[in-house]
This record gives sequence, structure tokens and C-alpha cells, in this order.
Amino acid sequence: HEIVSFLFISKLLSIFLGLSTPKSQRYEKRRMAIKNLVALVVILSVVGVSVAHPKGLDLNYYKHRCPDAEAIVRSVTVQYVSRQPSIAAALLRMHFHDCFVRGCDGSILLKSPNKDAERDAIPNLSLRGYEVVDAAKAKLEKKCPGVVSCADVLALVARDAVVQINGPWWPVPLGRRDGRISRQSEVNLPSPFAGIAALKQNFFAKGLNTKDLVVLSGGHTIGISNCGLVNGRIYNFTGKGDFDPSMNPSYVRALKKKCKPTDFTSKLEMDPGSVKKFDSHYFNVVAQKKGLFTSDSTLLDDPETKRYIDTQVQSAGKSFAKDFSDSMLKLGFVEILTGNKGEIRKRCAFVN
Repeated sequence: HEIVSFLFISKLLSIFLGLSTPKSQRYEKRRMAIKNLVALVVILSVVGVSVAHPKGLDLNYYKHRCPDAEAIVRSVTVQYVSRQPSIAAALLRMHFHDCFVRGCDGSILLKSPNKDAERDAIPNLSLRGYEVVDAAKAKLEKKCPGVVSCADVLALVARDAVVQINGPWWPVPLGRRDGRISRQSEVNLPSPFAGIAALKQNFFAKGLNTKDLVVLSGGHTIGISNCGLVNGRIYNFTGKGDFDPSMNPSYVRALKKKCKPTDFTSKLEMDPGSVKKFDSHYFNVVAQKKGLFTSDSTLLDDPETKRYIDTQVQSAGKSFAKDFSDSMLKLGFVEILTGNKGEIRKRCAFVN
């Protein structure tokens, strides 16, 4: 019904706009189109066609119970990101890390007295931005107590943070519920040291495809890392004092100037020269064999991911913003909790 209705509306709108219609006939057709549109709206309201996403989420989920929810989250996010733009990358990364372990259920936000929650796993120790989510949640609790989930807050914060630094916007259907389980032992994120086969397997397991893999890797356009994660690639790749042959030698020399063999903390840009701008420049870097991680370089090892990179380079990133929006929308549906599953936490760091 929804598909048929959409096609019908599209057809009526084309008539209303007078597309491919002689001028002499446009007035009458527009008048009829308006009458048909009104009739269609009435019919749809009677049969109750749902506008909810098939997975149980809805763009208007909080419309009645907390109508200002998105505006509240946005205002808090803008406040933090405007003061510290680099936190946008951190919040995007947090959302990604959350969705890849137990789905987008806010489990990354939970604290454990035994230090054995997801946030305590080694890949997550460098996560930051929890205070943004907590601040947004605190404001929501004052306005609409017990209504908006932390999982939804994190999904919105990630989107709004990227938009605040002039990155792409994507729709965030809402209605996720919060998970009550967060285990350090379950953290099995796509590794920066992984090859293309392992990365594809990680993504496939979450219902994401090869295109999503290369597109979401483009999020590294605003990423920051450190020397500790790349020293092995540039100083002792095979245990013989060599560097990774998949890396551009000039890039290796540049990295060695920034990272001494015993330096594990100095910061490195994942998209040198464009780290403050959300754009397609990352793909240019990877194409030049200057990907910081193995997981970046290995995108050249698969025909589909390489073809996507080449296309973005040749077109100056023409489709990247839309592609990123599409893949982020898909990411937000990974293994979500809805209905009676999970809970709505009062505080994001603790179960009720």
C-alpha cells in the first residue's frame, strides 16, 4: 500500500507541476490533481497506512510524548561541538562502536564497578564525548522524564555533531530502547589492523555490505589517532625492521618524523591536510597509498571498494555525502531493541 501510494502521489505531483503537459491543459490537470491528493490523504488516514520504519523506528516517534526531543539534543550538541569541533569525530566513532556491539542500544555508555563494561575494552579506552550524551539526556529528563532512550540520544548526537562541522545530514528514525548488558568480553570491533576479508565479515555480520564498509571508512576524514597504532607498520612490519610495502614510502618518511619508535601518544591525522573538514579527501589519501591503518590501505585490495575510491577521487566526492547519509541510516538500525525489549534509562551510565 505504501509503495503504491507513493507512486500515486508522485504521479499526481508531476501532473500538478505540469510536467510534459501542454500549457492549455495544465490548469485543469492541476485542479484535478489537488482534488485527488486531498482524496488520497483521506483514504490513507482511514486505512491507517503506517509511516513507521519496518524495524519499528519512526521519525515522529516522540512527536506527542516529547515533541522537543530532537531540538533539545541538537542545542546541547551544538553547544559542545562549537566549542570543540574535534569532538564531532569522537561522537561519530562512539555511535559506530556502540552499534557494532549488541547493536545500537546505548550499551557503550554503561559503566561497570568492576571495569568490565564495553567502554573498558582496549579499543574503547580512547572514546570521548560521554559528557555530551549525558548533558543532552539530563535536559531531556527534566522536560520529559523516562521517555527518550540513551540509544536514541547517542544516534542523534552523532548526526548533529557531524552536521555542526558542515558534514552530511541523515534522517534518524527513533524508538530504540536501551540495553541492560555491557560486556568488555563482547567487544569485537572492526580492527585497524584487519585486512579486507575480515572487515567485510565484520560488516556482513551486522547486515552491512561492502559499499557500507568503504563509505563508512570515509568517516576517517575527521579522525585522529596516535603513533602507537602505526609504529608497527612503519618500523617493524615483518619483524625485520621494515615498513608495510602497501604504504607510500614518502608517507612512511613523513610519519617517522612525527613518530619515534618509542612514541605511542603523539596525535596523527587520519586525513592529513583536511582533518577539520568533512569531505571526500580521505579517499584521495587512500588512493595515494597514504592510509594510516591497514584497514584503510586494504580498501585498495577489493575490486568493489577500490572502484568506489576511484570514483570518489575522479568525481571530487560527488556522491559521498549522500552515500554516507544512506549508510549511517542503515547503521542506526543494527540489532536495535524496540517494543518491550530493554528499557529507557534514567541515566545513561547506569541501568535503572
